[in-house]
Amino acid sequence: MRSIHDIADEIVAREGGFVNDPDDPGGATKHGVTIGTLRRLGLDLDGDGDVDAVDVRAVGRDQARQIFLRDYFAKPGLDRLPESLQATVFDMQVNAGANAVKILQRLLGDMGHPVAVDGIIGPRTAAAAALAHAQAPHHLRDAYGIARRNYYYGLGDARPSLRKFARRRDGGKGGWITRAEHFVSPRYHLSDAEHRARVASWA
Repeated sequence: MRSIHDIADEIVAREGGFVNDPDDPGGATKHGVTIGTLRRLGLDLDGDGDVDAVDVRAVGRDQARQIFLRDYFAKPGLDRLPESLQATVFDMQVNAGANAVKILQRLLGDMGHPVAVDGIIGPRTAAAAALAHAQAPHHLRDAYGIARRNYYYGLGDARPSLRKFARRRDGGKGGWITRAEHFVSPRYHLSDAEHRARVASWA
């Protein structure tokens, strides 16, 4: 099993360098660390009295890794989840905040283990995840990845400005979809035709 530190390194690599896409709700981002995260943590990296895009540009890989391990894995309590879920929920926590846990909580409810959908891994969510894993140890990770993929498609359905993150210009799978499927067994990946059919209604 990969260590959580290795997983954090993979997330940093997957996120890439500095971007500031006006359609990205996260705003200026580097290595996956958003300007909102820096402001929430009070990290004025250039010491000029405010936190802006210049500070985002100053974020290094090691710093991003430590932020993820502390604020996106340890604080939300992802270590309370079955090991098979930790990497994909951790990756989604970096990408979508508390929605990562809410997706899991809805999935647990669908599997017959209802819990509050509050984005918090309390004792009940941890216990429900353990039960779901015990019942379907080889499928829970895939089920979460599929639910995550559906979440991304749902964002595209609701907000046209976000569709470019789920669908490339040539119509193929966008970064969000390939990111979700990275954690899904190949047999559950959508074919190119299935993906195109899913987004056919998008302008």
